[in-house]
Amino acid sequence: MYRFRLKIEFDGRPFVGWQRQSNGLAVQEVVETAGEALSGAPTPVVGAGRTDAGVHALGMVAHIDLPKNYPPQTVKDALNAHMRPHPIAILDASEAPADFHARFSCQGREYLYRVLNRRAPRALRAHHVWQVGPELDLPAMEKAAATLIGKHDFTTFRSVQCQAASPLKTLSSIHITQEKDEVHFGFYAPSFLHNQVRSLVGSLVQVGLGRWPPAQMADALQAKDRAACGPVAPPDGLYFVKAYYP
Repeated sequence: MYRFRLKIEFDGRPFVGWQRQSNGLAVQEVVETAGEALSGAPTPVVGAGRTDAGVHALGMVAHIDLPKNYPPQTVKDALNAHMRPHPIAILDASEAPADFHARFSCQGREYLYRVLNRRAPRALRAHHVWQVGPELDLPAMEKAAATLIGKHDFTTFRSVQCQAASPLKTLSSIHITQEKDEVHFGFYAPSFLHNQVRSLVGSLVQVGLGRWPPAQMADALQAKDRAACGPVAPPDGLYFVKAYYP
């Protein structure tokens, strides 16, 4: 078998998430089906992360094993052709060593969350941003976010259905910026818990709206109790941006 590294962009709206599931169509399943159409044999695909239903990707990394050493451009073009009309695109394909593993070789993952911060409707960005009408207080959210950096027990900010063995995670950085009428939340960490980013954004927005004082974020973290989390942000505004490798 020959291993190829893929960089994938997708619109998460039609899918139950990245990982193949029994309750609907997943991005992984579409890519695997396209690989089998190319090669005539089963083609396992492994991604750098698992995204929920409705979550998008700008640069998901995956590896695919094919029975023939195709030119990378052929792999890219053929997969894109076989995946039509699904909103998934292979942006790049390259040969990878046999020991490359999209998930286990990954040393860091970057996510972006987009909040449309205006009262006018989201005519062109429906399902791709979370709209919050009242103006958000960025300095207050930045103060609250600073308490989250480092290694913590993130029980408060993970789904009750999370299958991770431990709630301990190291959050390396959070950047909150104003981009015209959007507020962008950027997160970087070696790995994340299920629903962690959306939970953090939902709680930070509570701070930005003045419903929580900044210190309540630290209190929620220390509570180690899901009930202390603010409303979870919807999947619409979340993007898997990049996977980092040695």
